[in-house]
Amino acid sequence: MFASLDAAVADIPNGSSIMLAGFGPGTPLNLMAALHRKGVRDLTIIANSVGGGAARFGNTPTIDTLLDDGRVSKIIMAFTGATHPSRPSIAEELQQAGTLEAELVPQGTLAERIRAGGSGIPAFYTPAGVGTATATGKQHREFDGRTYVMERALTADYAFIRAWKADTFGNLLFKRAQRNFNPIMAMAGRCTIVEVEEPIAGEGTLDPDHIHTSGVFVQRLVQIPPDGVFITRFGPPAR
Repeated sequence: MFASLDAAVADIPNGSSIMLAGFGPGTPLNLMAALHRKGVRDLTIIANSVGGGAARFGNTPTIDTLLDDGRVSKIIMAFTGATHPSRPSIAEELQQAGTLEAELVPQGTLAERIRAGGSGIPAFYTPAGVGTATATGKQHREFDGRTYVMERALTADYAFIRAWKADTFGNLLFKRAQRNFNPIMAMAGRCTIVEVEEPIAGEGTLDPDHIHTSGVFVQRLVQIPPDGVFITRFGPPAR
């Protein structure tokens, strides 16, 4: 366990690749804020989407903030565009300006690339994207009369995870929408850092039948402080 969010990210160097889970309550906003405070640059961010502006979460730094501050050199995502075409996202603007490399991946393919990376599978074939720009330059192969494209697995130097509950060994429980990219990204990060909502329990106190991610995939745990960002409708847990 780490004493603070800043301590948990203190050794992350420039040029790191970082997986960031998302979908509202599953977003590790407190770790992202600590990363922003640290000032690291030249990052590769792997996420589902840019995630919306900081104002959406009480001006807490988001992926948009990291992009706007010039901290990110590459993104690998399923969604990089704005929901309103007349208002381009910061990712679109930077990509068009030639200052950001963006790799667009179908959402299901992105999830499977991450899952494969965490499972030690180097590549797989999928029909998703065949005949589109996302398959350009990739190996194609036919199986049972259907064309598939080969996709490489994804891993990262770090994975930022948000969990509902954890014990000191690192076993994790996710709540509702937190079970999005969090479980597979926890497996695919070489160093998985978890911010935890509820007070971290002692080892062996969580029911093994309820564990969503085993502690063998977790390297660092940090308790979200009482003044941290809690984005469930229930607010901060009782202390």
